[in-house]
Amino acid sequence: MKQFAKNILALGVTSALSVGFLNFSHAATYEVVDKGNAENLEYTYGKKQNNQGVMAVAGTNIYNFPVQFEHLSETDFNSIRSLALLRHDYEFGLEEIEDFDALKAGNPTANDLAWSKLYLQDRNKSSQNPNFEYQIVGDTAAMTNLGDGHQSSEMRIFDTGFDGNYSAGNVITRSTVDVIEGVTDNNIAFGTASAPYLAMPEFTDSSGNLRTHWVREHGQRGFFSPDNGATIYPVLPIETRYGGGISAVFDMNDNGSAVGYSSYKLSELRETYILDDTGGCADPGVVDDIPYEICVQKVQSGLYHIQAFKATLSADNVVETEQLGLLVTPHVDDDRAFSSQALAVNNNGVAVGYAHGWDSNDVTTPVSNERMTGSYAVVFKEDAEGNKVVFDFNQLHYRFNTTSVFSFSRANDINDNGIAVGFTHNPDNFVKKFFYVDTKLPESEMEIIMPKDFFTTSKSTAFAINSAGVIVGEAQIETHNESTNNPRRTAGFMFDTSSDSPVIIDINTLLECKSEFNIIKANDINKEGLISATAVVKSDSYDAKGELRLDESGNPVRIDVVRAVLLKPIAGGVIDNCDEVEDKVERQGASISSIVILALFSLLGLRRRKFHR
Repeated sequence: MKQFAKNILALGVTSALSVGFLNFSHAATYEVVDKGNAENLEYTYGKKQNNQGVMAVAGTNIYNFPVQFEHLSETDFNSIRSLALLRHDYEFGLEEIEDFDALKAGNPTANDLAWSKLYLQDRNKSSQNPNFEYQIVGDTAAMTNLGDGHQSSEMRIFDTGFDGNYSAGNVITRSTVDVIEGVTDNNIAFGTASAPYLAMPEFTDSSGNLRTHWVREHGQRGFFSPDNGATIYPVLPIETRYGGGISAVFDMNDNGSAVGYSSYKLSELRETYILDDTGGCADPGVVDDIPYEICVQKVQSGLYHIQAFKATLSADNVVETEQLGLLVTPHVDDDRAFSSQALAVNNNGVAVGYAHGWDSNDVTTPVSNERMTGSYAVVFKEDAEGNKVVFDFNQLHYRFNTTSVFSFSRANDINDNGIAVGFTHNPDNFVKKFFYVDTKLPESEMEIIMPKDFFTTSKSTAFAINSAGVIVGEAQIETHNESTNNPRRTAGFMFDTSSDSPVIIDINTLLECKSEFNIIKANDINKEGLISATAVVKSDSYDAKGELRLDESGNPVRIDVVRAVLLKPIAGGVIDNCDEVEDKVERQGASISSIVILALFSLLGLRRRKFHR
C-alpha cells in the first residue's frame, strides 16, 4: 500500500486532475494559500488549524531515506537489482540499477537509493519480515505551518539516531509514524507518534547463524508539545506491559483536555502465548531462534484492548488521564477486545467518536458470546447525576456478515453548540453518507440527520464543524467510473446547517476559474471560516535525494502532488462565470483523489479508526 501511494502520486494522471473539467459557475469567494512543499519530503496533507491560522501538517515520501546498507546481504543486493529489472517500467522516474558496485558500497545514485527503499518497504510486510530482520521504513513526518508565507517545518517526536540517541543535526531512523493532529490557540501541539525501530546486537540462532533484529520501545503514543517540539510530553497508556502499551491523542479543547484512546487491558490469549513455556515466548526452544523482545513484538498488534480516554496537561506539565467508557457492558466471561475511541472534544468537555455495539438494540443482559459485528458513532458525556455515559444516537444496529468489525458510523467532530458530525450508512442502500446530530437533546430524542449530498450513490464523510454550524468534508463527485480499479473522484465540500435551505457545495466551485488547485478533501474549519484542506496541484518533481528532475530539454519535470492548503474567505467575493467544458474526462489511469487519500491514511498512520483486536 505504501508503494502504491507513491506510484499513483508520482505518475501524475494529468488528465484526471485537470480542474478545467468542472462544469460550474465559480464563486470566487475563497482563495487558496499553498502551504508549499516541506524541506525534506514531497507530499503534504492538511490537518487541523487553530484560530490564528497555525496548521498541523502531515507528510510522506521523505528524501534521502537513511538506508542502513551494512545490514543488507549479498542476497539482498541481488534482490534489489532484480526488483529494479522487473518493475522499472512501472515506477515513475526510475530505471534499472545504475551502479551496482556503488550501491553495495553504500553510496547509491538517487535511482538506486529509491530501489533500496522500495525493497525495504516490500520486506516490511509481515509475511516477508516475520521476525523484524529488516530495517523498518516509516517514511512520515509531523509538521506545523505558522501561516501565510511560511514553509511547513518538521517536529521530531520520539525518533532518534540509529544509536538510540538524538542530537541536533544527526540522522534519525525515519522508522516512526508521526502525526500532529492540531495546535491549540495556546500553541500546544498534540498528536500521536511511535518509537523508532533500532537494531539489536547481533543474535546467534540455534543453527549458528548471525541475525540482526529491529525492535522499538513502544508503539503509537499520544503526546503534547507546548513549545513547537522542543519539549515532548508523552501520554502514557493505562496498560503498558509487554511493549509499552498504546495511546493516541486526536483532539484538544481550549481548556487543556484532550481525547483519544489508551490501552487498558491485555488480551488473555496474547498474554498466555507470551508466558507459555511450551511453544510461546517463554519457551527456551523459541528464544533460541529469536530474541524474547522480538517474540513479544510479533504479537503486539493484537495484545491490547483500547478504550476512549481524556488526557489533561496540567499547569506543571503533568499528564492526567481518565477512561470514558464503552458502549456495551460485556458478560463477565466475554474476553473479546471491546473498544471505543474518542476523536473530538468541545470546550464543554463533551466528546464524540465510535465504539463497538451489539447487533441487537435491546440487549440488557448479554450472554458470553453476544453477537457483535459493528461499530457505531457515539457521544461521551455526563448525565444529570454526573455519571459518565456513552450514547449511540438511537441508531438501528445491524448484523454484518463480516470477519471483522464493520464501521457502520463514526462521529469525527463536535462544536461548542453540541452538534456532532461524521458518517453513517444509508439503511436503504448502505451507501456511506455524512451526518450531523444535536447531542444536547435528551438521549431518547437524539436523531442522526443525513442531508442530501451530490447524488444518491455518492459516498460522503463530514470531518469538521465550526461554531457557526458550517460542516466540511469529502464526497464523491463522479457518478461512475471506467472500472472497479478506478475509484470515483472526490471533492472537498461545505454544508451550512444554519442556512434556511442548506445545500452541499463543492468547494472547487468557490475558487477562481481554472484554479490550479483541485480540492479533494476539506479536513477542518475554524470559527473564522478558514478551511484546512488537501489539494492536488502541479509541482516540480524531485528524485530520492531531493534533487530536481529535468527532462531532455533541461526543464523541470512537472507532476501532480498532494499538498496541504489553506482556504481563506475573500471579503466581497464575486461570482465568475467560467467557460463550460466537458464534465467527464478520459482518464489515463486510476483517479488520484480517492486512491491517494486512502494510501496516505495508511502511510501516515491515519487509519486511526481501526479497532485493535
